[in-house]
Parts: sequence; C-alpha cells; structure tokens
Amino acid sequence: MLTAKPSYHVVLLPGDGIGVEVTADARALLEALGPRLGVGFALDEIPCGGLYYQQHGRRDWPEGAEQRCHDADVVLLGAVGWNGPDGQPVTMSNGKMAGWSPVIGNRVRLGLYANVRPIRLLKGIKHGLSGRFAQVWEPGMVDMIMVRENTEGLYSGIGGVAGDAAIDTRVITRGASRRVIRKAFELSRGRGTGAPIDGKKRVTCVVKHNVLHGCKLFAEVFHEVGKDFPDIEKDVAIVDSFAMFLLTRPEHYDVVVTTNMFGDILTDLGSVLQGGMGMAVGCNVGDDHAMFEPIHGSAPPLAGRDLANPLAMLLATAEALLWLGRRRGDERLIKGGRAIDDAVAAIIARGKPLTTDLVGAERGAPRSVVAAAVRDEALARLA
Repeated sequence: MLTAKPSYHVVLLPGDGIGVEVTADARALLEALGPRLGVGFALDEIPCGGLYYQQHGRRDWPEGAEQRCHDADVVLLGAVGWNGPDGQPVTMSNGKMAGWSPVIGNRVRLGLYANVRPIRLLKGIKHGLSGRFAQVWEPGMVDMIMVRENTEGLYSGIGGVAGDAAIDTRVITRGASRRVIRKAFELSRGRGTGAPIDGKKRVTCVVKHNVLHGCKLFAEVFHEVGKDFPDIEKDVAIVDSFAMFLLTRPEHYDVVVTTNMFGDILTDLGSVLQGGMGMAVGCNVGDDHAMFEPIHGSAPPLAGRDLANPLAMLLATAEALLWLGRRRGDERLIKGGRAIDDAVAAIIARGKPLTTDLVGAERGAPRSVVAAAVRDEALARLA
C-alpha cells in the first residue's frame, strides 16, 4: 500500500460554463478543509475545453497538461463543452469535441477504465418521476452503483464520414471487459449492503447480446468472471428492458455493469432517481489514477448566473478524498470525504439552502450560498 503524504497534488480542470463555477466551489472547499484535517492540497488548475480551443486555436488545453494530470494524486474535472458563434458545439479540426483531451483523453491515457456512478436517493430529495410513481420510493430504496466501461465501445474514436455515410466503430475487447466487470463484482462484495429490496449482493450485466457481437462477448466475459465470485448473485438484462426496470423497480439493483455508450445513457437516466444531474457524480477510476466529476455538463445558458447546483461537484470532491485516502491509507482524507458527504445529507434533510433545480424558483438559493453552506457544515463536523 502507498503511504500518506503531508500534501497531495490535485489537478483542477474547470472546463467551460458552470464547470468553472463549481470547480471554484471545490477549490474553496479543499482550501478550507486542508488546515482542519492537517493535510495540504497543492492545487494545480489547468484551463481546458471548448472556449479554450476557441481562444487558442490548436489545442483544447495547454502543452504539458497530459503530464500534469499523470503526475497528480487525483484529478477533479468540472465540465467541458461550449457553443461557437453559430450556436453549435465547438469541435476541433479533427472533428472531435473541444474537450476531448481532458475527458476521453484522460480516461484512455490514465487507464481510467471504470466509470463508477453511485445512484442514491437522499432523505429530503424528490426524484424526477411524476404521476403515479411520484411517491413510490423512500430514501434507501434507491441505492445502487452503475459501472460503465470507460475506454472503448463507441467512444473509441474510430470512424468518420464518407460521402453520405457516417461510421462509428464500436470496439469491445475481452481484456477491457474483464477488468471493468471484475471491478463491478469487487464493488458489490465491498458494499455494506446489497440491493435495497432483499439485501442480496447482486451484479447485473446490461447488454444487447441478442443482436450485437460486442455484447455477446461482454456477456460471455461476465459469466467467466462471475465464477470467481460465488457469493454474489448474477443477473443479465437486455438494455431496452433494463431502461424500463431502472425507473420502475430500482430497489432490485445493487451493482450494474455495462458497456460505454449504454452506460453513458443509462447513468444519465438513473440521475432522475436521485433528484437530477445536479446530484450525480462520475468517478473515473483505474488501478493507479482517478478523475472525479459532476455529470451535469457545462450548461452554457446557466453560466455566470449563480444558478448551478454545486452539490454534484462537492460530492465528487468527497469521492476523490475517499478514493485517495483509501489508496494512501490516510484516515485524514477519509474523514474529510465523509464530512462532505454528511454535510450534503444534512443540508438536504433540512431542506435549505438548496438550488432551484431541487426546490423550485421561489425557494431556490444561489449556487454560491449552497456551496458555502456545505463548506461550513463540513468544517463544523470536523471541529
């Protein structure tokens, strides 16, 4: 095991739009917690994204940024994506989105093969479903982890446009499938409880193996890896059916594992169960590196208006401290991560201050007020 350090190198990638704002909230939180925890945070901020590309022309982040991310103890990403003068998303000369380097690039270069997204409904939050499902789930009945393969699939970057045809090549390999599926089983085994409905440790593999060759391979590897975990129940679901079950019986799920594009779509859908994307965290983890982010995107229309929900970014900061603390055997960081989690839960349970997306325009508080409240609550819990 690696040992604790007096100070940790944290790279901040603010990106675009509200990503800049919520990353500033994460910075302020770390700067406040460090002295209370007795630990230093060397914060290294790197500009990146669509606006950076517009301003600099050739790259979506500075020369040397790749190495700075590689050398960091952990990376925090805000959000990327910006619109050009024509109102369309800014893309680079190679056709990729401006922001590819810090997002997809980091995932591939740093070996962040598992995108781990906790989906948990906290007491005091209303989920986003309406009608007859509006009061179905009590807090605790939505508590799962979705694990998405993070380095290949339709995001492999292979393809292009030829005349009237556009081709995106979906790459599914045995090796990448094996390591992310094993991660899912390990997460299930390590959780304190299983699925809310019955307490069983269960891993659900989501595929379209009745049609797609890549999914047939993914399901095959799932069964192979599952033999090493006889204590965990195995479940296979076809993606279109799973999308329905996710919203109608979420209490059945413990840990879910799937391929890249399916996981991207399903985890955004799953955010509805936890109060929306303002509550949703993405943990990009590998064996030696990790990058944590809110999944809400850059939301250019909200930028500069103090309306964004900072909670996903602050919860991502908590996940970063917990991951780094466990990796380094540093109880100070684990204590800090738990203090942030508890602070967010306490403020939500009280019902204020919360942003407009959670409580409506009449009761909604500015982003900066909510972020300061979480910071103060976390510091109080460390007093």
